[in-house]
Amino acid sequence: MEPNHLSILGIIHTAFSIIALLAAFYALYRSGRIDPVTSPGKWYIWLTIITCLTSLPIMKTGHPTAGHYVAITILILIPLGVFVKSLRIFGKLADYVQIFFLSTTIFLSCIPAIVETLTRLPISGPIASGPNDPIIQKGMGALVVLYFLGMIYQMVKLWSRRKKGGQQLNSAVN
Repeated sequence: MEPNHLSILGIIHTAFSIIALLAAFYALYRSGRIDPVTSPGKWYIWLTIITCLTSLPIMKTGHPTAGHYVAITILILIPLGVFVKSLRIFGKLADYVQIFFLSTTIFLSCIPAIVETLTRLPISGPIASGPNDPIIQKGMGALVVLYFLGMIYQMVKLWSRRKKGGQQLNSAVN
């Protein structure tokens, strides 16, 4: 069995990724979504960009893996999520599209987090033997469920805020 240790870059990458996910969860708790104009939203975005960029030179196998393509996908989704409102093609739906893009970055970030954690910890005998291990597959299934529940929660919360705001606007006009 190969050693379970991380390189210096791997340690830096892991630290940034953990802090990025904590920032995401704090942003979700605080604002009900990842909002790029809030401090937690900005922290999440920048830490996630650093996480993705530090992941690219890490190649355990000597060539790009699925994790590298996940990082590239996240690096594409982040600017789409940040700038979707300025595109104006989505109109009133831009906030919902932003939720989709930025929530998807969290979802994608959690995939390697689950795989790497379960195949590396505990150091003396990792929980999973590889990405196809049944425990990882169950973790991925749970992640998909959490992703959809999280998306629904955020969209319902946004919809209710808008509805409440619209009612206040209507009552102010009357």
